[in-house]
Amino acid sequence: MAGRTDAGMFRVKEKTMAPDRRRLIVGALAASVALLPGCATTGFGGGAQEALQRLLEISTGRAVERLVAGNGFLNDPAARLPVPPELSRGREGAVLGALLNARPVQQQLSLMVNQAAGEAADRAAPVIFDAIRRLTFADALGIVRGGPTSATDYLERSVGTGIVDAMLPGVGQVLRGFDGNGVLGPVLGAATGVNVVAIQRVVAVQAARSLFGAIGREEAAIRRDPRSARDGLVEALLGGRLG
Repeated sequence: MAGRTDAGMFRVKEKTMAPDRRRLIVGALAASVALLPGCATTGFGGGAQEALQRLLEISTGRAVERLVAGNGFLNDPAARLPVPPELSRGREGAVLGALLNARPVQQQLSLMVNQAAGEAADRAAPVIFDAIRRLTFADALGIVRGGPTSATDYLERSVGTGIVDAMLPGVGQVLRGFDGNGVLGPVLGAATGVNVVAIQRVVAVQAARSLFGAIGREEAAIRRDPRSARDGLVEALLGGRLG
């Protein structure tokens, strides 16, 4: 079926994240948490703001590490990006339209878009960690008592469109890398009506939304089981023992 995005069809082509890049992500998480004031992962020296920052650091670190490993976006149905509509319809006639919607082309397009999202998330992680360190919570208690993703929602609003700008280079790098790959390069080359720059931004926006969605799911999981954070301050906050 044209446009099918079954993750299983792509596992042979998975791009595994290099170990040094994974260490960089884990190291960035550890460094970010360590830089928070009064940090002690099993202590209670900080207040609600510090605990919320640590909740977001942990949630972000877990989401990023999972999504940038291999084809993390593609293999996670909740995070997977759809192929942009601009790449699913032909503007140059019925023949090109049929080619764009052919199953092999749609498979490669889905792979390309989701690998671009992984590269973009990897590049954007330092921006998010830095934003978390700068966050101030005017209504920390309201966020603590809010919905399962209230801290992530606050973070997303605070970061704004800066996350998309941080993701654009990563998306562009992957899109350019597919220029001569298999059947995809010739088809895209023939599709003169496809605005690659616009598609780059569309993918970056989709990747940002998907990444924050993944961070929110990690936050929700920690809220359901505060001990899973493996952080005493976060556990105290979510357990109502920290004001």
